[in-house]
Amino acid sequence: PAPHTPVLPTEQFQGKSEAGRYGDFVLQVDDTVGQIMATVERLNISTDTLIIVTSDNGPERYMLARKEEYNHASNHHFRGMKRDAWDGGHRIPFIASWPAKIRPGSQSQETICLTDLMATAAEIVGLSLPEDAGEDSYSILPALLGKKTDQPIREATVHHSVNGDFAIRQGNWKLILCQGSGGNNYETGPNAIQVGNPPIQLYNLDEDMSEQRNLWDQHPEIVGNLTHLLERYRASDHSVNR
Repeated sequence: PAPHTPVLPTEQFQGKSEAGRYGDFVLQVDDTVGQIMATVERLNISTDTLIIVTSDNGPERYMLARKEEYNHASNHHFRGMKRDAWDGGHRIPFIASWPAKIRPGSQSQETICLTDLMATAAEIVGLSLPEDAGEDSYSILPALLGKKTDQPIREATVHHSVNGDFAIRQGNWKLILCQGSGGNNYETGPNAIQVGNPPIQLYNLDEDMSEQRNLWDQHPEIVGNLTHLLERYRASDHSVNR
């Protein structure tokens, strides 16, 4: 569960990161992952072992203080943080090591989601998921193996904020069905809801990764298509067809 609250770096790592106690805690987690990998090597099973390091959401709100005090922005240039519908709340690291299958240093541009780990694990071990399991889980094994596919692995990806507001991404387009973050309350600054803000947001993430230019009124056909797709997912209670 680390790094998460309570932030409890052990004495060995306190003050070592130069990014506060949370930075020290992240450093400790990195060392823990290193111990796991070293053990796998010692047991001579590293070649056939898949190790994934990832996170469950974007940075917590105390990132703002860390950015001010240590000039470290955990959300990089993405907008928002944990609980928000913006990408700062959903973009996360995903690092996979599997020497027998994954080419070292390779990267993939596929959009994936943590829900995909269930279908991926099932395919790896040769099992089929029942119809009522992993309703939103796509196997990302082709991406891990570096295989080219005719279509994106995911038809679309649904986002959800802590306040219950939905967003959906397909290709480079992302539709957010609320005015602001959908989560954290930004009373001032560029993330605060202003008078006259449109009721929805549409961003071209290829051209505007920081979600600053709302194009909802310029592309009504995209707004309609993404809204219809999201409504179909919600009505059917799943987004994967098996």
